[in-house]
Amino acid sequence: MLDAKFVRENPDVVRAAMQSRGSSWDVNEFLALDEKRRAIIPEVESLQAKRNAASKQIGALMKEGRRAEAEAAKAEVANIKDKTASLDAQRADLDMQVRHLLVTAPNLPDASVTTGQSEDDNPEVKRWGTPRDFAAEGFEPQAHWDLGPALGIVDFERAVKLAESRFAVLAGKGAALERALITFMIDQHLDAGYKEWWLPVLANTDTLFGSGNLPKFEDDLYKTKTECNISEEEGGVTAGQLYLTPTAEATLTSLHRDEVLEGKQLPLYYTAYTPCFREEAGSAGRDTRGLIRVHQFDKVEMVKLTRPEDSFGALEKMTLQAEKILELLGLPYRRIELCTGDMGFASAKTYDLEVWLPSYRDYKEISSCSNCVDFQARRANLKYRDPENFKGSRFLHTLNGSGLAVGRTFAAIIENYQSEDGSVTIPEVLRPYMRGLEVITADE
Repeated sequence: MLDAKFVRENPDVVRAAMQSRGSSWDVNEFLALDEKRRAIIPEVESLQAKRNAASKQIGALMKEGRRAEAEAAKAEVANIKDKTASLDAQRADLDMQVRHLLVTAPNLPDASVTTGQSEDDNPEVKRWGTPRDFAAEGFEPQAHWDLGPALGIVDFERAVKLAESRFAVLAGKGAALERALITFMIDQHLDAGYKEWWLPVLANTDTLFGSGNLPKFEDDLYKTKTECNISEEEGGVTAGQLYLTPTAEATLTSLHRDEVLEGKQLPLYYTAYTPCFREEAGSAGRDTRGLIRVHQFDKVEMVKLTRPEDSFGALEKMTLQAEKILELLGLPYRRIELCTGDMGFASAKTYDLEVWLPSYRDYKEISSCSNCVDFQARRANLKYRDPENFKGSRFLHTLNGSGLAVGRTFAAIIENYQSEDGSVTIPEVLRPYMRGLEVITADE
């Protein structure tokens, strides 16, 4: 959530930032509503002062036997009370409108972010590894949506029978590979100093509001209830609603919601595996085959809580941590910096890691690492104190990154490590997690 004071004092900066993002958020509407709201405050204070003075007069007039004047003063107090109540109602309505605008505004891009309109304007930062030349080896690689079923490790048809399309069932060595990837990734993050958490799969509205998933992305979330009572004050958030988590970012970020941490505790490095659920309401027709865009998927998440001055350095380290997983698995990838027009709602700066997939003959996103600065912290009321350097408390900075999306990693491994006979070699780093298995062959 944006800082109202910052918007008020820097309208041109915010206006330019929204334009660079391609956002229709109206700075002028905010300023007009905010001015009306703030103009009511001194008016109410003036009326309250008059009411207090008149109330004191009533007692004195009654003691002096000036009953008629006392009754007139009582009428004045009643009139002031009615005016104050009316102004309070107006202010409450304006407060709600201003808050609604603030919670629906995207984060401001950091000054270092490239200005652009779409993914076509995203600069490539680095590239690692060389995609395998299957033509030189004399065969055409299979896509994971064909290779997985042929090996008996992925079953899309039974997933439709159990749920619906865009789900997957993993069997035998496929289930083992998924579990091995999760444990391998978590172990790597533990070695890097992250603390592991095991989290609920359901999240409440406060949790998803804090991360920025609500109210903007409500249509992409699976809900446990169908009856909704929409609260305009929270920008459309439904009080009492529970949702299936779209990412562990939301729950990890909210662990310290409404808390004031000690500065010496920072930075905090957290990681967790969770199944993730997304209706993908706005992605019809995109990547509908295979494991790339499904409604339920496994993901290992990284979250950092830092001091403001440390957050951009922390973003670089987090991105390197995600890259390390890909490098240990031997998967070619590239790092992309998202331009202003392609960044996520809560992000001030984002790097995407894209893994090479032979089936696409292209790179596909497998991790997104973002610095949200104080945007999520304002929504979740996440603060820290440091008495030696400043009085009171300040909002800390939050960062999140996929480390990695497990299903997409699964797909990348079986495509990049396949052989002409249809078998798949297991990357060496995963073999200890798969009881020494070196090659996946078709189940008998």
